[in-house]
Amino acid sequence: MLIRVGHERSLQMDLMLAGWMSFIAGALNAVGFLIAGSFTANMTGNISMFVEHLADRDTILALSFAGLVLTFIIGATFAALVIQTGEARGVRSIYGWVTAMEAAILIALGAAFLIGPAWAEETHLVIVLSFVMGLQNAMTTMISKARVRTTHASGMATDLGIEIAALMGRGQDRSDTMAKFKLHSLTLFSFALGGLGGVFGYLWVSNWLFVISGAMLVFIALPTLLLRD
Repeated sequence: MLIRVGHERSLQMDLMLAGWMSFIAGALNAVGFLIAGSFTANMTGNISMFVEHLADRDTILALSFAGLVLTFIIGATFAALVIQTGEARGVRSIYGWVTAMEAAILIALGAAFLIGPAWAEETHLVIVLSFVMGLQNAMTTMISKARVRTTHASGMATDLGIEIAALMGRGQDRSDTMAKFKLHSLTLFSFALGGLGGVFGYLWVSNWLFVISGAMLVFIALPTLLLRD
């Protein structure tokens, strides 16, 4: 799932990637909003909040939302640089390593909050999660050549609408359209399901949710990491 890139990937690989990663992204996004009132995967919303608070002359709060967008971009930039470096050196497992980095960050975040409650501040949480979401979205976008975007629900909803319209048309080859329809539908469903699971999971296990999310990413990355480059 994390070895083949672009057109080498099968629909099944993309479906697995979208399902797993969108679920985790939805959970983390929902928990970020539950705790801090900020979405860490929704940069459209954060930019809108930045403009709104700036218009209200609440500069500090406006800059905090701008900071989340910047952190998301930094996470995406970091992932892209690591992947580009790995691909240049012929490291076939580089996407697995980036996924493992995301796992390590989440496990460290959960451990810090569990061991030292003083760390458990809203600012620390949303900054780290925004970085993680940027990292994940860059990884899934690059490995699938933009077919899979696990934190970009608005884009997936738009693409799903386009594919529905295409399926309603006549005289077209529907196999490719149906494949895209399945992929976009699964992405949105998994993101929503992850959000629901994230909220109830956090209410049940609290900060252990970040450790569990990290462990899920380790499970996803491990088969790739065990392969020899």
